[in-house]
Amino acid sequence: MEAIVRLSGAERSYGTGFRTTALHPTDLEVRRGELVVVLGPSGSGKTTLLNLIGGLDRPTTGRVEVDGEAVSSLPPAAQGEFRRRKVGFVFQFFNLIPTLTARENVAFAVELAGVAADIDGLLREVGLEGREDRFPAELSGGEQQRVAIVRALAKRPALLLCDEPTGALDVETGKQVLALLARQARDEKRTVVIVTHNSAVAALGDRVVRLRDGKVVTDERNERPAAAEELAW
Repeated sequence: MEAIVRLSGAERSYGTGFRTTALHPTDLEVRRGELVVVLGPSGSGKTTLLNLIGGLDRPTTGRVEVDGEAVSSLPPAAQGEFRRRKVGFVFQFFNLIPTLTARENVAFAVELAGVAADIDGLLREVGLEGREDRFPAELSGGEQQRVAIVRALAKRPALLLCDEPTGALDVETGKQVLALLARQARDEKRTVVIVTHNSAVAALGDRVVRLRDGKVVTDERNERPAAAEELAW
């Protein structure tokens, strides 16, 4: 399979004078349709890596390409357009608009992206039929996260980036969310990158990339990825 994500010597540092390096020069490829789990403790560079891939941040040096575009060199307006067209983001704390219903939260994202989507069909697909008109405060944590995932999927992105997507959920709900993300890779052939500190999630991935102190320490293929329901949380 071809690479949809390619990092070439991508490094991210902060500050002037005495600089802090969040991610050391990194070479990494992610293939189209892969589910990749990026594992590491807090401060290991996981979120920095995700932000570089998603065009939310720029490397200090090096290059980031996604689906043939040099994301690292795009001007700000073009980066925003790139994110709207090709990337879906799922975060730990949902980031739903509290004054909008589940349907309206997804519709708002669809409108911004300028695409057409069967919103009710997508909500039904993730088990939210009958909850379309509920506000976030009227939904459980797992239901809110599923709305957030539908919001990310509604524009049919080539790449789905997930930053600790189960961190605010209980074990069973977390497994349900991971099962949904795994289906996106295995049934929809969408590329999914999950960043987490939870080592149990590693068994889900086609590949597991481990970070420590801003460096990739291992990058291993998982020959027999587990189903989400089988994870030893």
